[in-house]
Amino acid sequence: MKSVKRPVAILGAGPVGLAAAAHLAERGEPFVLLEAGESIAANIQSWKHVRMFSPWEYNVDKAAQALLEKHGWAAPPPEALPTGGELVDNYLRPLADLPQIKPYLHLNSKVIAVGRKGLDKMKTAGRDHLPFVIQYEQNGKRVKLEARAVIDATGTWNRPNPVGSGGVWGDGEAEANSQIVYGIPDVLGEQKSRYAGKRVLVVGSGHSAINTLLDLAKLQQEAPETTIFWAIRKQAVSQTYGGGEADALPARGALGLRLRSLVESGHMQVFAPFYIEKIDSVEGRLRVIGMLQEEEAMIGPVDQIIANTGSRPDMNMLREVRADFDPALECVPALAELIDPNIHSCGTVRPHGEAELRQPEKDLYIVGSKSYGRAPTFLLATGYEQVRSVVSALVGDWEAARKVELQLPETGVCSVGGGSGAAGQAAACCGPAGSEKDAQLVAAQVTDTGCCQSSLPQMVHFDQPTRSESSDCSPSSQSSSDGCYQSAQPEHTDCCASERADSREQDSREQDSRGRAACC
Repeated sequence: MKSVKRPVAILGAGPVGLAAAAHLAERGEPFVLLEAGESIAANIQSWKHVRMFSPWEYNVDKAAQALLEKHGWAAPPPEALPTGGELVDNYLRPLADLPQIKPYLHLNSKVIAVGRKGLDKMKTAGRDHLPFVIQYEQNGKRVKLEARAVIDATGTWNRPNPVGSGGVWGDGEAEANSQIVYGIPDVLGEQKSRYAGKRVLVVGSGHSAINTLLDLAKLQQEAPETTIFWAIRKQAVSQTYGGGEADALPARGALGLRLRSLVESGHMQVFAPFYIEKIDSVEGRLRVIGMLQEEEAMIGPVDQIIANTGSRPDMNMLREVRADFDPALECVPALAELIDPNIHSCGTVRPHGEAELRQPEKDLYIVGSKSYGRAPTFLLATGYEQVRSVVSALVGDWEAARKVELQLPETGVCSVGGGSGAAGQAAACCGPAGSEKDAQLVAAQVTDTGCCQSSLPQMVHFDQPTRSESSDCSPSSQSSSDGCYQSAQPEHTDCCASERADSREQDSREQDSRGRAACC
């Protein structure tokens, strides 16, 4: 009797999950794509009104584009900046409707657990040769699926961070949930009535918060009684403005200048640094209590709170597989030092692929924004390169898996040290970008502040990225986290790559005492 090849299970039908499906379809590999929402890219639908920083050039996966063009699809102008809704309508939905993908897409399918068939995570013998079992709920029923590999692209959007300081819910925060929105509400559109003429507190200091504040300021022009409060944990509000006119990113610089003008003209009240401890409800309004410059203070009363405080990954579904996460960022461990905002604020992250994303559990990969854990500034193009490399490895094309190459825009703004106050603030040290397109490319990956590098896009080729400055690949030079790599120069190759690939192809990886791959 002919055996049936088990599919690769892709969890999440957002941009990166759909890109993984496109690469698998291109390779002729069976797959199943599970999406918890009622439609593809359900998370993006919640911010469909928001215009993205990255142009179409960086938002379309190459394998997906090739499939679409075979069916007559015309790519949008590469330099245009889409909204979230345009990304779905003009790219992701047509991709999901292709005959190579649609039959294998399952909506309303929320993954509950991932494990190995017949084994819990404690059992080692033979687990690499057993299929994964994915349990998911579909239309009220629990369904089981066996798969040969798992690509987790579920993202972090549905796990917002609380407004309470210390990363935990503030007292009364859960009880006030009906008056708190975690995300980017459409305050000028569908949700205008919720905020017009109300007293609104925005919590957070990233670009989501800035866009929310600017939209509220527009709403304030229509409804002057609208009152805006802004609470941030940064030591000074100036840390959120960026480089202004000296910024190599004109669009981003203009964003900061507009916000600064609004703050200085008294359109909003700013509380910095403010650490929220408690939310009280009094006669239908909220009083937000916390520490302001080491003294107890209160914001309010307010009618609504908008929380733009970031998000974190849901790891519960992976409790019965051997998955490894950085203890601070909850990201894939090998990415930690590349994206840790405590070390730097660079949006540009070195290209990486299967080797960095590999988990102790063979053929389990966490990709997309979830691979970044709690860290901000994820670029879709990075996720597309991740899944290209991962799929190449799953089909045995180790040369393609190891050759990680991606045209990444430089942010033009980086700071090192992540400190607060003047020492940690941005210094605008670049001249203006060469063109509007250059600015858009750079704006594709940005964080709050910092000093600048070149704002022009650079082609980066890495046979294997480095995590060690040493070019000595002897056992004594190995990193405890992911083995030893040579210096990340284009002409260098990874001296561990051949052994790593051979080990995976033979299903006989050695692991160190922490379960990570040892390759040298």
